[in-house]
Amino acid sequence: MPDIKVDDGCTIHAELEGPDRAPVLMLSNSLGTNLHIWDGQVGPFTRHFRLVRYDRRGHGKSGAPKGPYTMERLGRDVLGVLDSLSIGKINWCGLSMGGMVGMWLGANAANRVDKLILSNTAAYFPDKTMWDARIKAIREKGLQGLIDANMERWFTKGFRERAPAAMAKMREMFVATNVEGYIGCGEAIRDMDHRPLLSKITAPTLVIAGKYDPATTLEAGEFIKEHVPGAQIAVLDAAHISNLEQPQFYADTVLGFLQNR
Repeated sequence: MPDIKVDDGCTIHAELEGPDRAPVLMLSNSLGTNLHIWDGQVGPFTRHFRLVRYDRRGHGKSGAPKGPYTMERLGRDVLGVLDSLSIGKINWCGLSMGGMVGMWLGANAANRVDKLILSNTAAYFPDKTMWDARIKAIREKGLQGLIDANMERWFTKGFRERAPAAMAKMREMFVATNVEGYIGCGEAIRDMDHRPLLSKITAPTLVIAGKYDPATTLEAGEFIKEHVPGAQIAVLDAAHISNLEQPQFYADTVLGFLQNR
């Protein structure tokens, strides 16, 4: 699988699956996870699409230069990957931070995006002190100290109790994240304000929100839906990482939107 060096020298790890001549669907995951967060969707998605998954800088097998990062930088990483793979246009499905990068792409690289799915995400966080406190705690104690609170944000209590194997995988994935990479991406989220970008998005857009998501709330999803022209919204019976909590419903929702021409 390719490791792609983008314009500032950072290496981005990507994986491609599915039929060569199918339309491309690119997936982008949340802060503190890697491309394997999408393992449960690979089967249904590759029946219809050429699938591109990648590790955002600071995560997984990608490079982790010292931050802070910006949403523009993270968006340009995506364009660098696409250019290296000679892919002109994609459908985009981004969850949480992946949705934030997707908003940047939709507004600033509209010619590269066919359809846009913004999942469990937000355009803006008014409380910067929360991110400052989280970054300070990570610098002092590492990611291990945040793991329990993080899992409570990501998943409903019922899912945490009934899916121990999934929880073990997610805990392991979270603590394996490069600390500098997590902080650099956290600073990008803290400093982000995508509200002015939403009206510039022209691609057909689906917002996916979790009914019980405390991290990027249903209200945050509805705000995006109301400000992106023509956007639709689907609400899943899940918390933040809705593709793990409701894998079949998530895949069906994404495919229904992408295949509805």
